Amino acid sequence: MPWTRRDFLAGSAACAVGLFAPRAAITADEDLVWHDVTAWGVEGRGWEELPRARYFDRLPAKAEGVVRPPVWELSRHSAGMAVRFTTNAPAIHADYELLSASLAMPHMPATGVSGLDLYGELSAGDDRWVQVLAPGSQTVRQAIVTGLDGALRTYTVYLPLYNGVNSLKIGVPADCDFRPVMPRNDKPIVFYGTSIMHGACASRPGLAIPAILGRRFHRPTINLGFSGNGRMDPEFVELLAELDPALYCIDCLPNMDPAAVRERAKPLVERLRRTRPQTPILLVEDRVFTNAPFLPERQQFHRENHRALREVYDALIAAGVPELYYLPGDDLLGSDGEGATDGSHPNDLGFLRNAACYERVLRRILD
Repeated sequence: MPWTRRDFLAGSAACAVGLFAPRAAITADEDLVWHDVTAWGVEGRGWEELPRARYFDRLPAKAEGVVRPPVWELSRHSAGMAVRFTTNAPAIHADYELLSASLAMPHMPATGVSGLDLYGELSAGDDRWVQVLAPGSQTVRQAIVTGLDGALRTYTVYLPLYNGVNSLKIGVPADCDFRPVMPRNDKPIVFYGTSIMHGACASRPGLAIPAILGRRFHRPTINLGFSGNGRMDPEFVELLAELDPALYCIDCLPNMDPAAVRERAKPLVERLRRTRPQTPILLVEDRVFTNAPFLPERQQFHRENHRALREVYDALIAAGVPELYYLPGDDLLGSDGEGATDGSHPNDLGFLRNAACYERVLRRILD
C-alpha cells in the first residue's frame, strides 16, 4: 500500500537513524520505487495551514478572486518550491506532470521554465549542483541523473519557475535507501517582487534569487515574484501580513513608476508593521537596465524611481519605524553590462550578482 504523510510522521524518529525507509508501490518500472513528494511536503510554500486549489500553488485557495487575475494565474507556478530526501541511489528519476504544455519562452530555456534542478550535499551545509532535467513534453518520466557515486547524502530538487506542477514523484532503484526529509520549520525569508524575483531568465530553478540565498543562509525561502505584477497591491499586502517570516524583502520597483511607489510603498510598510511590529523589512530599488548608459530616458526613469523609494524610506525612518532597511539597485546586475539577457532580466551571472548584493545586507540583518 502507498504510504502517507501520517505514516511518515509516525516513523520520522526511526527514519533519522536509518531504521525507517517508507516504500511506495512499485510501478511498471519494476526496478524503481516511486515516492510521491506530497506525502512529506515541499518547502517554499506560505500559508501552509490554509487549503489550496492545487498542492503546488503558491497562494492559498482563498486568494482567488481577491488578488488580481494575473497574480492568481502566476501563483499556479511552482517557483521557489523544493523537496528534499536522502538516498544512496546511483540514479535518481522523476515522474511529473506540468500544468502547461508551454515548456519554454523565447528568452528562457525549458530547463528554467519547466525543469527540475537537482542539488546534492557535498559536505555538511555545502549544497552543490548535480544535474537539471530538461523536459520534452508536459508529462515527464525520466532520470534526472545517472552514474552517481552511491554515497548516502541529502539531495534537493527545485521545482519549475514558470510552470505549474500537477504531480511529482521521485524514483530510485528498489534496492537503495530512500528517506524523505521534512521541510524545515525555521522562519523563512519572504521575497515579494516581479519577474526577476519570479526567476526570469534563470537557466535553471536553483539559480533564482530566493534559491541561491536559501542555500547561502541555510534557511527556507518563499518566492512571491509575479511576472509583470509585483505592484504592492493592497489586497496582496493583506495576504503578506498573514505570514510570519524572519524577513520581508520587497523588490517591486521594476513593475512600478515613481507615482505608484510614492502611493503604495508607505502603506505597505505600515500594514506589515501593524501585524509584525519587529519583523525586518528590506526595501529594494529596481535594477538598472544594463543598456541604460545608451538610453537617457531609461536612466532618468531609474533615477526617479530610486528617488521615490528613498523618499518613502527616509520618511518612515524619520517617523521612527523600526527594523526597516534599504538596498540600492545600481549594482544588482553589476557594472559591466553583462548581467542580463535583454537589458532587464538577469542571466545566470546577473542572478549571482543580485544574490551577492542581497547577501551583504541580509547578513547584517539576520546575524
